[in-house]
Amino acid sequence: MSKVYFWNLRTTRKSPHALKMKKLLKQSGLNAIIDPGNLVALKVHFGESGNTGYLNALNLRPIVDFLKKAGAKPYFTDTSTLYVGERGESVSHGLLAARHGYDPNVIGAPVMFADGLRGEYETTIPYDGKYISEAHIGGMFMETDMMVTLNHVKGHGLAGYGGAIKNIGMGCASKKGKMHIHVSTAPHLHPEKCTGCGVCITECAAKALDLDDDGKIIMGGKCTGCGRCFLSCRYGAISIDWKSDVEVFTKRLIEYNKAILDHLKRPAMHINFLMNITPDCDCHGYSDAPVCPDLGVMISSDPVAVDQAALDMINAAPPLYPSRLPDGLSQGDDKFKALAPDTPDSFGLRYAEEIGLGSRNYKLVTI
Repeated sequence: MSKVYFWNLRTTRKSPHALKMKKLLKQSGLNAIIDPGNLVALKVHFGESGNTGYLNALNLRPIVDFLKKAGAKPYFTDTSTLYVGERGESVSHGLLAARHGYDPNVIGAPVMFADGLRGEYETTIPYDGKYISEAHIGGMFMETDMMVTLNHVKGHGLAGYGGAIKNIGMGCASKKGKMHIHVSTAPHLHPEKCTGCGVCITECAAKALDLDDDGKIIMGGKCTGCGRCFLSCRYGAISIDWKSDVEVFTKRLIEYNKAILDHLKRPAMHINFLMNITPDCDCHGYSDAPVCPDLGVMISSDPVAVDQAALDMINAAPPLYPSRLPDGLSQGDDKFKALAPDTPDSFGLRYAEEIGLGSRNYKLVTI
């Protein structure tokens, strides 16, 4: 049975936020597994432009200070998105992170992107799974001494729920890895929209694309799923079917977690923030009303346990209205399942337990 340490956000004048967070981290044993000089990756989602539900950077400053006192050198990190936008390459992504409060002069740690300038700096690691045989992840994750995941708990349009497992599997994947998780086939081609500019052909690392006699795009070779063609086309001639089989997507995501965590230099720690519990991912350019009250902060070395504990606590909390929740929900009802009924039961946590990623059985230790 895994231990999940929990703080319910209560503070006092003599025990403010920073001291409560320090107590939570110390009780989890985080400082005991850090060596002086360790480079510690703080894996976080900086939030899409227009989103307001992402983790407040100031709430994370006590974690930075705690790690520094233990002798570590922490840095915030994420990877580029597969879709086009401000988070699609590290220059715009870094400026967005700074606008959202992730400025080293404010939070005491720099921002570095694990997959390089354009999301192409990656490491491919083997994994003998049912759905994947390898995982493509941001290269820096294999170089860092330790990783601490900082996870905003919320809903997700495809996975149904986003917590530690979502932040690790999708968040640590390179562009090619994200493509690998989302789809098992090549992108869809729409020759009728093709202008014959040839930019996608230049971008295709596998040399799989070509133009036919009419100057329209065709698949002339074996696609490796890097996603560069999709990102380069400005005319809609190349698309991705994001609504792939949800169960397959979830299990591929979970196997990515296992591959990543098995190859880190040392075990990771996972901190779930049950605050601003919105129905959508922070990748959206907006944040809808929360589905339940703020509940607290959890930390565990087990990503399955900390996600299961978060789900259990959210379902036990009273639903909030007005929100996107269907009318008539009561305490104890599954809020995220009500929002995304097509998602697998347990949001894949049963499969995660089956492959040895962690345990759904946990002991909640409240500080």
